[in-house]
Amino acid sequence: MESQWRWWSKDWRSYVGPWLPLLLGLHLHWSRASNCPEECRCDRTFIYCNERSLTSVPLGIGEGYKTLYLHNNQISNAGFPLELHHVSSVETVYLYGNQLEEFPINLPKNVRVLHLQENNIQTISRAALAQLLWLEELHLDDNSISTVGVEEGAFREAVSLKMLFLTKNHLSSVPLGLPDDLKELRLDENRIAVIAEEAFRNVTRIERLLLDGNLLTDEGIAPGTFQDLLTLRELSLARNSLTYPPPFLPGEVLIKLNFQDNLLNRIPVRAFAGLHKLQRLDISNNQLQSLNQGAFDDLVSLRQLSVRNNLWLCDCSIRWVVSWLKSLTSSVNVRGFMCHTPERFRGMSIRELGAELVLCPPPHTPAADGSSFTDSPLNSQYVSSTSRQPLPTIATPPSHTTRTKQPLDPQRETLQVRFSSLNDSAIHVGWVAAFPVTAYKVTWARMGPSLTGDTVRERIVGGDHRGIRLDNLEPKSTYRICVIPLDAFNNYRPKDDTVCTETVTTPSSPNPDKDKKSSGPEQALQQEPSSPLLLAGLIVGAVVVVLVVLFCVFCWHVHKESRSRWKYNRGRRKDEYCEAGTRKDSSVLEMTETFQIVSLNNEHVLKADFHIRPIYTPNGGIGLRDCPLGINSTFYCRNNVQEADLCRT
Repeated sequence: MESQWRWWSKDWRSYVGPWLPLLLGLHLHWSRASNCPEECRCDRTFIYCNERSLTSVPLGIGEGYKTLYLHNNQISNAGFPLELHHVSSVETVYLYGNQLEEFPINLPKNVRVLHLQENNIQTISRAALAQLLWLEELHLDDNSISTVGVEEGAFREAVSLKMLFLTKNHLSSVPLGLPDDLKELRLDENRIAVIAEEAFRNVTRIERLLLDGNLLTDEGIAPGTFQDLLTLRELSLARNSLTYPPPFLPGEVLIKLNFQDNLLNRIPVRAFAGLHKLQRLDISNNQLQSLNQGAFDDLVSLRQLSVRNNLWLCDCSIRWVVSWLKSLTSSVNVRGFMCHTPERFRGMSIRELGAELVLCPPPHTPAADGSSFTDSPLNSQYVSSTSRQPLPTIATPPSHTTRTKQPLDPQRETLQVRFSSLNDSAIHVGWVAAFPVTAYKVTWARMGPSLTGDTVRERIVGGDHRGIRLDNLEPKSTYRICVIPLDAFNNYRPKDDTVCTETVTTPSSPNPDKDKKSSGPEQALQQEPSSPLLLAGLIVGAVVVVLVVLFCVFCWHVHKESRSRWKYNRGRRKDEYCEAGTRKDSSVLEMTETFQIVSLNNEHVLKADFHIRPIYTPNGGIGLRDCPLGINSTFYCRNNVQEADLCRT
């Protein structure tokens, strides 16, 4: 008996052993099939519950599945059962395109990737994110999240979060309390107007930051906002309202920097200092006219530079750019350096400009007190290279041209300002400061008869500039002009640093020759060649008109003579005509002369078969001619007219 048992057990193991893995697989499959909700379809590690008009998450989701598809349904916040939170195998959940209004709770506790975009989420609570300790990637794009709707420190509860997407929401500022280990943050297409200095204080490991399409201005970005982001590799500030790049950009590992579609009108000389690893820079679609020399000196790793659709001014200030472009290697791709002004250079590539084409003004204009003013071209206005004579009628008190400050040391710092007339609608303002200045604010307003100022206009230029051109001024008008230095934080210096004075523009000249000279060599170059062509065109046009008139008179005269010679009338005396008719036409023509009617076709005598021609001279003389008759033709005359005078056939 014992031997039989041993034989049976040995035989059973040898028979069942090869099929054991298959049996285990079938058991696992049956187990999963039993845990798949009837509303969904399950396939290996995926549960497909998407696009089924569900209003809640189906019950009965078991273990073993890793990806849960619930997108494009009608699930609201009340549709998340508590048992879903305890499903530990699910790592990815797709919930986009539903009807969520709050960040959902009771999501699978071990979820790592969560898609919640295209809902109507308005609030985010700390408690909801505190349930997701392993969440690494969170998509909240295209919702209705506002700054007040995010509970303070809510995102910090997601301690494992690496990627946070908040594109196309209603945020007015950067949410505070971001996770420390965040690597990528997308805040583009929001309404962010202010970035606090502490906004990114904790996210020192961030590598990609996108702030495109917001309402950021120069004042909205606090100084030093980005300087602590030592691991930042990409920073994008496109489609905002910046007039210059924010200071203190992180330069350790920054590779890509975007400023396209802003209002940039100047780039400080140290704006890109220290960006030794920057490879891609985009400053397209701005209002730049010139660049400070050396603006790109620190970009030793630059591979792509885009400067399209700017107002590049091809004057003396662009010379260094021409030399810099020609010194670049073929590995550097630069696009968009095209001249916008002056007109004779419009559309030309700046790289192709020769040094002889760009005229430079004298480097220094000596002042009366021995100081010098450098007429450097400006970012915002074109400084003409024509001679500039000081206004002889200006009598400026010394206090208006020299600013005196009493610092702690015995040295006296001064700001000297000088004005020069360019033409009847433009004034050049130049200055020299004996102290460091970050930027200058220039204001001007036209003074009325009652000494009240008109609308005040202003412009801010960099501290490296030594002058500015004021255009579109009224001729023979009094203007009050002030030059205000700004400190390192772009704040106004004390009032005693401001220099203001009043000056008068020259009257407009009625002499066209004088106006032509005052318009500069560039305009003269454009107008002089066109004047002979215009005169020649006028002469040729006049000749053509005269010839056309003469030709019309000649044609009219010939036509009049022709009608007077061969005219016919109705209603004259009966004895001055012969009746002419056929079988189809019995009308009567009264003729002033004698005609002969000749048959063209004797077989079919019709109206259209006759040719009428005169046989008497038009002066009324009697020259008798025979009237040739064809076969079967008759003629007769009426009244006292000779028989051969008027014939009828």
